[in-house]
Amino acid sequence: MNIVLFHSTYGLRPAVHAAADRLRAAGHTVEVPDLFEGRTFGTVEEGMAHRDEIGRDELLRRAVLAAAPYSDQGLVYAGFSFGASMAQHLALHDEKARGLLLLHGTSDLEDSASADGLPVQLHVADPDPFEPHDWLTAWYLRMRRAGADVEVHSYQGAGHLFTDPELDDYDAQAAEQTWKVALAFLDSL
Repeated sequence: MNIVLFHSTYGLRPAVHAAADRLRAAGHTVEVPDLFEGRTFGTVEEGMAHRDEIGRDELLRRAVLAAAPYSDQGLVYAGFSFGASMAQHLALHDEKARGLLLLHGTSDLEDSASADGLPVQLHVADPDPFEPHDWLTAWYLRMRRAGADVEVHSYQGAGHLFTDPELDDYDAQAAEQTWKVALAFLDSL
């Protein structure tokens, strides 16, 4: 499977490269665009400030440019937190998208969103301060209404970015379960 994997607001850090390596070891081709052009951050607040400084339109432009050379092959869009929102946006606007793997985040859907049968898998902490239950319920219903085939996997007690071993959020058990389920999802596409 051809995958484009977008980083969180922490930037393109070692955990993203490690995730890409894990996916490659399972036989997938993975691209990891750097939407922050080399900048990484020690806190989510610093990363969010940088994200806001760049602006959503510019970040979407960068994401589209990064994915465009591979999109004719039929991509699985994937991302961590903020990167998941980028992946979701691109997948819902790419008629050749093969799947959407969301790790730790979602994004709002346009009223006209269409995802005819698009396989979508979300892995999220429970509770998650960035993805509250009411939001996730509304997101799920809107994705289903758009036609997506959605699976949600929640991990009680895990921190927001629980797959990143360099962060306080890290939860080894939840991370391993996430990768086990995510790899099975990718193999099914």
